[in-house]
Amino acid sequence: MNMVKAEQSGAALNDRAQRLLKALVESYIGDGQPVGSRTLARTAGLELSPATIRNVMADLEDMGFIESPHTSAGRIPTVQGYRLFVDTLLKVQPLNPGLVDALKIGLTRDDNPLSLVEAATQILSGVTSLAGIVTVPKRSSVSLRRIEFLPLADKRALAIMVMNEQEVQNRVIQLDREYSASELQEVANYLNTQFAGKNIRDVRAALLSELDEARKGMNRIMLSAVELGEKAFMAEESGDDDFMVSGQTRLMDYDELADVASLRQLFEAFNQKREILHLLDKCISAEGVQIFIGSESGHQILDHCSVVTAPYSVDDDVVGVLGVIGPTRIAYDRVIPLVDITARLLGAALNPRN
Repeated sequence: MNMVKAEQSGAALNDRAQRLLKALVESYIGDGQPVGSRTLARTAGLELSPATIRNVMADLEDMGFIESPHTSAGRIPTVQGYRLFVDTLLKVQPLNPGLVDALKIGLTRDDNPLSLVEAATQILSGVTSLAGIVTVPKRSSVSLRRIEFLPLADKRALAIMVMNEQEVQNRVIQLDREYSASELQEVANYLNTQFAGKNIRDVRAALLSELDEARKGMNRIMLSAVELGEKAFMAEESGDDDFMVSGQTRLMDYDELADVASLRQLFEAFNQKREILHLLDKCISAEGVQIFIGSESGHQILDHCSVVTAPYSVDDDVVGVLGVIGPTRIAYDRVIPLVDITARLLGAALNPRN
């Protein structure tokens, strides 16, 4: 749900219902325990009878803002409830000046951008007790001159990309099926016609946005071109560190993420990078902090997680994204300003003029 829809849904709630929902979300974020009417009576600051509170909770549940776990008589927020809370009820807490000073020291200007990125991931994870994630800064001046594909054994192909004037990158990509040399040539011809001379970041964004549409209506060559182009530019097999992550194991401390199968899938997503990088790429053109709650990310592996991100810039040019990944009950009031200031400080540390 976007902010406009959240505000419209919130407008349907009277002040009493909004205060009870806010108290319920804050209580659940605090201890992870389903919230009952007695707890709300103590924390909401309203002179209401338990029966009245139960009636309001029933209304909130009917509207989809809260739900009842099978194992408890209490209630927990839904994705819709969190979204309304974040967009209309949340009061972001200012960061402690001492913490801001510590962040500045941790991101002191360094000649090695990768060292700064690694420091940012560790800071984000250490301060929030969540997984910190930062994409490696991209050079804005890289343009595609030409791409070619050579068939390899075992459903693989070698993507040969010529960047700028003479920089050549070779990447082995895994294919979904065997492609003949002529098919790969057709794919390369299409990509070169569409994207030669364009900035790599723009090419990558276009391929990501076109992929879903391609599956719906494009012809075979266009579909193959988009799919192979996405694989080549996502660099899954290249060995490049498209993002760095710290603190994945901290997620094991949260009961809602502690299921062995879910954790295995989530850690695999960190290792494979594709789904998370896809999500982060969506944020690179956004302004300010972006928040994906549960299924809003569009990736099933993150259905029980929240992702809070912000882009970081060098010379007013956005070069990457950083953020945290954790359970949906993260402390949004602390995490949002922390992600925002860390993005600003990382950009400042990477700025060659500083």
